[in-house]
Amino acid sequence: MTWRIALTVEAERRLRSITDRRIRSLIWERIDALAEEPHQQGKPLTGPLADFRSVRAAGQRYRIIYRIDEDRVLVLVVAMGLRRESSKADIYSLAQRLIRLGLIEPNDQA
Repeated sequence: MTWRIALTVEAERRLRSITDRRIRSLIWERIDALAEEPHQQGKPLTGPLADFRSVRAAGQRYRIIYRIDEDRVLVLVVAMGLRRESSKADIYSLAQRLIRLGLIEPNDQA
């Protein structure tokens, strides 16, 4: 089964902000790959991000955080960015803030 892919507005903004075309292209390829068997990719997250999964992209530096919506056969990419432990700029910290603020709905244009 092929899953539909959608990105939140924040995920699209973060992807457009990556200036290196090669990195941006690698991330897009990894996002597209989620359309096939998203449950088998990445790892389930815990704590406040328990409903989400994370997969590595672009040479292991970037993380893509996504949620699988079984009812709509949809993979919702919430955010992507660099893993920076113990930093406010860490992608997991950002994802937690997005969830807290309720900013995880898919972009209507996706």
